Order: sequence, then structure tokens, then C-alpha cells
Amino acid sequence: MVEYTRRTLMASSTAAALGAGLLGTAHADDGEDEHDTKTAPYVNGNIKRFSTTARGAEVTGPFVFETGELLYSLQHPSGDNPAPFDRGGVGVVDDFQFTFDGTSDEFDELDAPRTNAEQAEVQSAAGQYRLLVQAGDEINGGTERFGHPQTPAGEDLGDIVEENYEGIGEQADMNFFVATNDDGTEGYLFTNNETRPGAISRTPLYRDADGYWQADLENAMELENTDAFRAIGGTKINCYGDLSPWETPLSAEEEYGHARINGLATVGDIVEQGSGVGLRGGSEFWNRPNILDVENSLEEIFGADSWYPMGLSNNRGTEKIAYHLGAEPVDIADGENTPQPIEDEVFPNRYRYGKIVEITDPTADEPTPVKHHVFGRSAWECPEVLPDERTVYLASDGGAKGIYKFVADEPIPAYDDPMDVRGTLYAIKASEIGEGTVGETDLAVEWLELGTASNAEVESWIAEYDDVTQVDYLETHAETDWEDDLETALAEADEEVAINGNQDYITDEEIVEWAAQYEERGPDGVDDDLRRVPFLETRAAAKEIGASIEFNKAEGIDSHDEAAPGDFIYFGISSLGGSMTDDEGQLRFDEVDTGVVYRAELESDYNVSRLEPVVVGPNASDSESLQDASLINVDNVMVMDDGRVLLCEDKGSFGRSYPNDAMWVYEPPAVIRVDSLAVSQEATGEIDLTLSSLPNGIAGGRVTVALEHTDVASIADATYGDGFELTAAPEISEDGSAVEFRFADIENEIEPGTTETTLATIELEGVGAGATDVTVEVHDLDDDSGMPIEPQRRPGVVVTGPPPIGGGPGGGSPTDPDGDGKFEDVNGNGRVDYDDVVVLFENIDDDAVQLNEDAFDFNENGQIDYDDTVALYDEL
Repeated sequence: MVEYTRRTLMASSTAAALGAGLLGTAHADDGEDEHDTKTAPYVNGNIKRFSTTARGAEVTGPFVFETGELLYSLQHPSGDNPAPFDRGGVGVVDDFQFTFDGTSDEFDELDAPRTNAEQAEVQSAAGQYRLLVQAGDEINGGTERFGHPQTPAGEDLGDIVEENYEGIGEQADMNFFVATNDDGTEGYLFTNNETRPGAISRTPLYRDADGYWQADLENAMELENTDAFRAIGGTKINCYGDLSPWETPLSAEEEYGHARINGLATVGDIVEQGSGVGLRGGSEFWNRPNILDVENSLEEIFGADSWYPMGLSNNRGTEKIAYHLGAEPVDIADGENTPQPIEDEVFPNRYRYGKIVEITDPTADEPTPVKHHVFGRSAWECPEVLPDERTVYLASDGGAKGIYKFVADEPIPAYDDPMDVRGTLYAIKASEIGEGTVGETDLAVEWLELGTASNAEVESWIAEYDDVTQVDYLETHAETDWEDDLETALAEADEEVAINGNQDYITDEEIVEWAAQYEERGPDGVDDDLRRVPFLETRAAAKEIGASIEFNKAEGIDSHDEAAPGDFIYFGISSLGGSMTDDEGQLRFDEVDTGVVYRAELESDYNVSRLEPVVVGPNASDSESLQDASLINVDNVMVMDDGRVLLCEDKGSFGRSYPNDAMWVYEPPAVIRVDSLAVSQEATGEIDLTLSSLPNGIAGGRVTVALEHTDVASIADATYGDGFELTAAPEISEDGSAVEFRFADIENEIEPGTTETTLATIELEGVGAGATDVTVEVHDLDDDSGMPIEPQRRPGVVVTGPPPIGGGPGGGSPTDPDGDGKFEDVNGNGRVDYDDVVVLFENIDDDAVQLNEDAFDFNENGQIDYDDTVALYDEL
């Protein structure tokens, strides 16, 4: 019966593909709006619930082994749950493996947990979740505890001071596994703990005789307690992370307390106002003794004009970081901090936190940490290092935060010394495309260059602030001698810092001057002593030049490990609200307090220029939208090798019928795309028509590719990709404007789970200078089960270059050697050399140049001028 059904469906698909009227198959429109789905207010694709956590716990740190087994953290569960789910930790799902075929058919969706017993334990759609290590477990021969930082003398910090040190070890997040043998059955698991100071655990894992993962706690260790980690200042609030293409873990410091200004205000606003009252952020009070008391102090000083400095509460624990580094503890009364300053010179430097920490030599007896200062300073949730080993995307958690990109000059592992890593830091500038709902609105993305430096350069700038202590806060900003009257000195210092800023660190005036020079001279033209500004005060600098520092809880970025141009990178926004929805910023969305998942297509240089929503959650204010099958507050995201995405929740309190966070598996929709091409006049070039994300394979279809302007280019020839045994000859229209393909995969060469296949290759001929869109129309497309494939369409662009210019060597039409749409080979001799600069210079006023701005505007200022010759020369 199964085989008969398969053959019947294949016959139907073949008829649709060849259009011969064999069975008269057609696909009817069911009338449903694509945004009206059963799984959420908007899902472009499909999501299925795989697991729910024990009550009170987030889903964090997902990791999928090469075998398809799943591991994730149980973060801060309720202590009222039955053991072992009353303590945080890291667990693995036994007796289940993802199959990496692009479809979630390997499990039936998990029902929502209904009973108290179901809600108090971890539930999985398949297999069984088993904890490998838990908060406070003894490790390293009994000398340490999992997730617990210590003093240099080996004292557990939780035993020294308890104030605001709740949940130590309960905050397990990132998990990445580094194998130590060829078959991947042994290795080290690296786990972050979101504590102050931060904690990074390394736990040996191995497969036992029955094939189950086990943890070797006897030989596990807390990396933060090593001398190497203290030498870099330790870490703070280690959240999610990434595993680099060269197999080193990267831990993100979620330093919420880095904000020096509130909300969407700028430092320029403070300078213009002449005071920071109402605008100053928590970071400016960094070295104040007992920093959390600032709130009360500001209220006493300013009364009705007092405010809560952004990120203040997240600067708690500064004293504990000092003790971790070796400072002598001050007197503590009943477990509470006192205003007595730490006089020890060992005090944390605020510019050393909010960094991406790479764990180099991860399998050594004592791995070496490297803080990538050139990535900037923020409340990092995670980085995503792309396979080019140069491009890094970075998400900053919290309200009114940015998204950033770093591009290294050379592949990062190519530098002999990580401190020599050099590159350029960028901040996102986003704008809405259209005026529809959130699910209908893409974001256009521009990247604003902040500056270029090396780790070593930024480290030298940071080191200038290493001697700043809590005593300096008082002696720099108060007139009263603190040793005579500490209470008065603190009040004076608080008032001075609130109004004029903390003079122990980068000042307001330095940031404003940097921005003024940036606008006048560009990022490379600022004075040398101001180059530090965007690397040490990243958020403030980005805001000052108009970046979109209004994203709310950007908590996830990921692409699959071998992502190439044309693949997708995903961005999770846990809660789309706050500064993304007000009337002040650049983004004016309707609120989606349960979050949005965006994705972006990677371009040829791993850049992204457009974000499209693929999952939009419901709103708590709309009870009808809060369905049990809705994703709520996506946090960590992880893209598996087959293109599916794990979506992890951190939902807090919403109106869904069950209180547990969940892990979902997202299946992206198919995408049909046609390449772009830059071609010379009278020359030919090829573009591919490809189809990606095929969990159920492809049976056949009928597709047309068309050119909008045949006076720019025309279709000369076309061929099918490999795998299609049954095809109709490509039908090219008489004017060369369109070609139709009809094909069927009768031999099942395109297997289910194929991530991408080439349907056809099209040869184009350049006709006249200009550009034309290349569009795709899908008439019919079926998968191997006979169901219609309804792919997203990605058009291309053909740019035809200008006619021959002047009488330079070769005499041919200019060409575009690197395919970027600029015709650097001006003289058409097949290479880019100094002669091209000369030909452009000598013929810059000719119509062949002036009428072809798209081809020769190398400095991208919207016109042809002599600076274009300079820009071309700089490319040599």
C-alpha cells in the first residue's frame, strides 16, 4: 500500500512538472493568510515543541553533538521542584538523536505540561533528560564547586559575602563541547555561569560502555579560578557564547552595567543640558563604594529630579570581583556591604568587562583566556563567528542596546598572537521597510564603521585605568576628606558624578569631541588619543553617530557551522518593545512583548543588509493570541547542520496555560533564488537558479526566470542541474527575456534533507549599460510526498557594464573581476592594475564614464569624481 501511494504521488508530481495534461494536477489557493498560522501569530515555516523545563527554569546553552544528541542547561529552576530538578545544572537527552535531514519527523510534538508533576520536571518529546552536573557539585578533587568562583586563597566567595549573591552556580548557560579524540567520544564541555565574578566550568565528558554520556567531575575545573583568568581581570556574568570555526569556545560577558547614559539619550544631550541629572547611566558610578546605595543617595540629593541610572543593579558584586582578584575584604556587617571603600589597589577596571572571552588551548592543563577588546564593550549575549574566520556578529542583551559586527583584517586564527588581531568594529543602523505589521516588515541594515584597532592597542588604552579604585571615586569627586566624614564625602561625590560625570574614566567631553571629529574626518581621521572611545564606550559612541541603539533584548545570533553566502543567519529578539516602539527612536514597531526571530541572508562577503521576520510571538495583552503552541521570548538560538533552528525560551510571566519555558525546533521554508551578475557589454556570464531547505526532497516542478529589461541583458542559453532525468527543453522566449523550466526527479537524486540544489544554470549576454532585475515565478513545485512546495522567492540583479573607454591596452569593455558590481578592470584587459587607474583618470569626463555611475563610483558617494580614481588606486 505504501509503495502504491508513493508511485501515485510521483505520477501526479511529474504531470504537474511537465505540464503535459497527463493528470490535470493543480494547486488550489486555500485562502489562508500566510500570517494567520496555528503555531503563532506569524511563523514563516513550522515550529514544534521538543522540550519543556522544570518550573522556574530557562532553556539555555543548547548544544547538539555531531551524533545528533542534545544537551542544554537547566538554569535557575525553582527550589520547590523535586530533586534533581530543584538545582540548576547541565543535562543531556538520552536515547534520542536529531537526524539532520531537514525535517522534524523524528519526534512527535511534546504536549504542553498540564499536571504539577509534569511542570516540576523536564519533559522531552523523545528520549529522557538526565542531568550530568549540577550547581554546587564538588569538582576538581573536591577543591572546587561547579559554578563557584573563589579567592586566590581558595575560599568560596559565597562563604565570604552573601549580599546580592543569590543563586550562585544556578545560572548555567553556554555549553560547547571540544573533542579530544578522533571519534568525538571524549572531550571537554565548557559551561558559562552568569555570576559576579563570572564562572566558566570545564567538565570532561566521555561515553560509557553503554554509549551514554557521563561527566568526570573529579577532573572538572573552574577556569575563572586560575592565575591566567585573574591576569585578565577575571570575567563577569558569562552568558551564552559560540564555538569558533577553529574549535575554541567564546564566552560572552553580559555586562548590563556598561551603560553610561539612560535609554535613547546621548552624551551630547548631557553636554548640551550641562548636567547628567536624569540621563546618567549606572556605569558612571562603577568605583563608588556600595554602588547600589546610589539610588537612595540620588533621591536625597535631587528629590523629585532623581532617577534610576540604567544598569545600576547589574553593577552589584563589584566588591566580590575585587575579592576574586585578590583584594582584602572590607568589614562586612551581617552579610551586607558597607560604604567603606576598598583601599586595596586590586580593584576591577570597568573597561575590562563586557567582552568576548576566547578560551585558547582549550584542552591544555590550564587553558589561556583572551579578551577580544576590538569586538567592543557591551552586554554581550553571544557572538557568532562566520566560516570566513574574519566576520563576527554580536548581540547585546537588555533594553536600548545595539547589534554589532567586527571584521578582522586577516582570519583570526592566522595571527600568531591573539593580541595582534586587528580589524574594524561596526554598529547597526536599521530602518523599517514598509508600514505593515511586525511580521510583514523587514529591516534594511546599514553598518556604521566605529573604528579600527588591534587587541593590543585597546589593551594598552584599558591599562591606563587599571589603578582606579574606590578611593579615587571619593578623592576625585568630593571636597570633604572621606576619612574624616565618609557620609558627606559620598554625597558630594555622587552629586558631582551625576552632574559632570566620572572623571576617573573617559569623560563626556572626550566622547562628544570624538563624534565631532568622526563627522568631520571619518572614523580613521580622529585624533590618536580619541581612537579608544568606540572600543571602551561602544554603546555611547554608536549612539552619538546615529546607530540604532534601541534594540530590546537581542539574545541570540547563530548560523550553521559551514554557512556560506546565500545561507541564513538568525537573530533572536526576546521582547520587541521599549525603545523599538516609542516615538523617539528610529524604529516604531507595534509592540510584540513575546519577541521576534529575524533571519538575514549572508552576502558574498558575509555581510547582511536585510533582516526578515520568520517567527513573531503573541502579546500578553491579547489573551486570544497566547496559544500553547506559540513561541514566547526566544533567548538562545542554535542552527543545526540541516538548517533547522533550536529556539530556547526565557519567557518570564505570561498568560500561556503552562508556566514552563520550552525549546522549539524551527523548520525554515524553502527558498528559490537566482544569482546576481555583473557582465560586460557583448560578453556572457552565468547565473544559477537554486532551491534550498528541502526536508522532503523534490519531485518536480515548472518555473520561469525572467529579465525586466532586455536592453540591458538577454538570456542566451540555459541548462538543467544534475539529478533531473526527466526534463523538457528550456523554453527561451524570442526576445530573450524569459526561460521556462519543467523537470522531474524520477530517480530520487535530490534526497530529503538536501540543504541546497541547483535547478538550472542560465547564460546571460550583456546588451547595454544598466541594471535589470531577474525574477522567479513558480508555477508548480512538489516534494516527494506530493505536497506543494511554496518557496520564498529571491530575485537577482544583472548589471551590464559600460562600453570600451579610451584607448587603453586591451581595448575591451570594462569588466568586474570580483563580481561586486563595480568595474575595476577599466581597460578590459582581464586584470586590475595601475593602467586602469590611468585610463579612468584620463577619461573621467567622457560620457562612457559619467553616464555609468553604478560602474565607476568606487568611493560610493553618489557621483563620478577624481576621488574615484584614488579609491580605485587604494584597491590595488
